[in-house]
Amino acid sequence: MREILGRRRRLRLRRKEGTARLDAALTCATVWQWPVVPGVGTARATPDGESGGPGCACPEPDCAVPGAHPFEPGLLAATTDERMVRWWWANRPAAPVMLATGGRAPCAVSLPAVAAARALSALDALGMRLGPVVATPTRWSLLVAPYSLERLGELLYAKDWVPSSLRFHGEGGYLVLPPSRTGTGQVRWERLPAPLGASAAAPVSRGRTKGEAPAAAAPWLPDVEAVLDALVEASTGAPGGGSRLAH
Repeated sequence: MREILGRRRRLRLRRKEGTARLDAALTCATVWQWPVVPGVGTARATPDGESGGPGCACPEPDCAVPGAHPFEPGLLAATTDERMVRWWWANRPAAPVMLATGGRAPCAVSLPAVAAARALSALDALGMRLGPVVATPTRWSLLVAPYSLERLGELLYAKDWVPSSLRFHGEGGYLVLPPSRTGTGQVRWERLPAPLGASAAAPVSRGRTKGEAPAAAAPWLPDVEAVLDALVEASTGAPGGGSRLAH
């Protein structure tokens, strides 16, 4: 009896999580006009029915980002089309929500989770206004306004030094969004998208009917130059000349 009840609870939880991912994908695509695509997800089960653990569901045995990348469909399939988004998550409700960065969509600057927590405190102390921040157990990503690779190159060239822990997610890149779950664990909002007052994991919107206005404008995003400048300043301000943003 306990085993049956446990299975029912797990089934209800999976259905709830699937609905939350669909809601998040639809909010990104139809309300914010951010192109999304389902991620590959994690290995659910082995041929004998045992749990597959946190490994990636892609064919690569040593996948560097287990569960947190597009794969059949690929990144180029990312769209804001409501019907396509609904079809994808109706067929794969557990799939992570992947944002195709760049173009008219947000870009991001990411760094290790422990360093990111210190960095956000330092940026708050500097009075820096931040946009949405996506947190995974291993890395946090600060969403920024779209930038070109040429502009990023100019910004980095102008710096005497940039923390090596920073990664840049621009055109042709991708980022996993809440409330996805990947091989490293649960994805969440460390800083909610403004002006929304609720997480994308909540049922913000399941799309809109023809002729109906969007439920909310796209979240505000800071300029990448301001974020990069603030991160470099926060890093080089560490006691003894060290870096606050080191691994």
